[in-house]
Amino acid sequence: MSDKELLIPASQADSAVIDARTRRGRVQMLFLLLACAAPVLASYFAYYVIKPEGGKTNYGVLVQPAQDAKDIWFGVPLKGKWTLLVARPAADCQAKNPSCIEALFLMRQLRVAMGRESGRVQLFWINTDGKPVDPEVALAYDEKTAGLRVLNLPLDPKLKADFQTWLDREGAGQAIQLIDPSPAKMMYFPVTSSPKEFGSIKKDLEKLLRLNHKGENLS
Repeated sequence: MSDKELLIPASQADSAVIDARTRRGRVQMLFLLLACAAPVLASYFAYYVIKPEGGKTNYGVLVQPAQDAKDIWFGVPLKGKWTLLVARPAADCQAKNPSCIEALFLMRQLRVAMGRESGRVQLFWINTDGKPVDPEVALAYDEKTAGLRVLNLPLDPKLKADFQTWLDREGAGQAIQLIDPSPAKMMYFPVTSSPKEFGSIKKDLEKLLRLNHKGENLS
């Protein structure tokens, strides 16, 4: 021990040791907090920040900010589930109408493509004219085998108007719309029959399911 150290009062020496330990403790705590927060931060970044860019990240159109969805519009709970929905009149959604059938087929196949995660995704067809569904279409896209549930527009005029405004915002009325478990519309996809574009949509959905479990209720 040097003479200089011998001349330091004991109280000051103890204080210096305590300060050093405190600084080390704070640094360690900061690293621990960052390690715990990293998955949440990564999820938030992927969810809200990553934008479509040349097909490299997302094929779908990210909705920013996300647009709140209301259970009262649908008559069924949305909170806690990922929901894919499409809005079409039953009168136009006949077996021989490819534009509508392609939308239903795309949603059904996306859910199937999720494999073990398919139970996290529910499918809604909003029947915008309330007419009976073509029996052939109903058989192919029933709730039991295809997981697709047919819902009508709200009866209340104000609720109906509010819902249609929400549905058509950003020109997304004919697209397949994705609602997160919060629930809010956060992405939409154009209807496509291209296998390549299907693969891109599938990757988008897989990424979201992998990175985001917050707020889900699978019961």
